[in-house]
Amino acid sequence: MIIKQIRLSNKAKDQLIRLKAKTGIQQWNILCRWALCLSLNDNTVPTNVENPPDSNVEMTWQVFAGDYADIYEALIIQRCLNDGLTLDPVTISKQFRLHLHRGIGYLAGTNFIKDSVDLLELALGK
Repeated sequence: MIIKQIRLSNKAKDQLIRLKAKTGIQQWNILCRWALCLSLNDNTVPTNVENPPDSNVEMTWQVFAGDYADIYEALIIQRCLNDGLTLDPVTISKQFRLHLHRGIGYLAGTNFIKDSVDLLELALGK
């Protein structure tokens, strides 16, 4: 398990609220999974910015990852290896949070996402 509890920043919460309204997807964890995968798909290392856990949006790792917890953990570990980072728990946890917040910013920052079909088109590379 990468992290026990995930608490998002207020900025990420606000971005997810807008995404929920646009897509109709009401579960934080589903949107967060999309965001994580989008960030992991970007070949650049996420900027080491502080994302304070200052919102009331909180979920456990199991809620975030669901039945695919091992897969998400493996993806993050592999990404750390690809980026030349150490595999200590602090680094892995930090990279997870950085990728999660970057991905939320990507999803919210584009005018492309107007509904859930746009998420599918994003996944298909359209």
